[in-house]
Amino acid sequence: MTVSTQAQIQSDSSILVHITMKLSDGSAADSTKVNNKPAKIIMGDNSISPAFEAQLIGMNKGESKEFTLEAKDSFGETNPDNIHYMGIDKFTAEVPAKVGNIITFSQPGGDLPGMIKEINGDSVTIDFNHPLAGQTVTFVIDLVDIL
Repeated sequence: MTVSTQAQIQSDSSILVHITMKLSDGSAADSTKVNNKPAKIIMGDNSISPAFEAQLIGMNKGESKEFTLEAKDSFGETNPDNIHYMGIDKFTAEVPAKVGNIITFSQPGGDLPGMIKEINGDSVTIDFNHPLAGQTVTFVIDLVDIL
């Protein structure tokens, strides 16, 4: 019997990973490699879904892994309660109401980004769901380090 001396991710590990996300059509959604800044993940702190965490357990430093998660296990389903409407008069030349713009709104609990989805007359539809909510996402994980 041989025992590996290489560190593996455990349920209480802190890790540095490069994450690349792809949509179901194969297009890239985002990657930490763009700015060469790996993400720090603290396993077991509920910042990632249990399904995502389960994919990481047992990985070794330097290893890469690709896996696909349904919306409920990645960024969640789209929540209709996170879609709000504002009057177009609330926007300015500096912060224009334009479809596709992401606007940060100040809230008592901190800033909250919302994407302008539609402008209908004087009404602006703003979606506060995560931009990847409701989508199946393929993740490519490159384990940089186990801290």
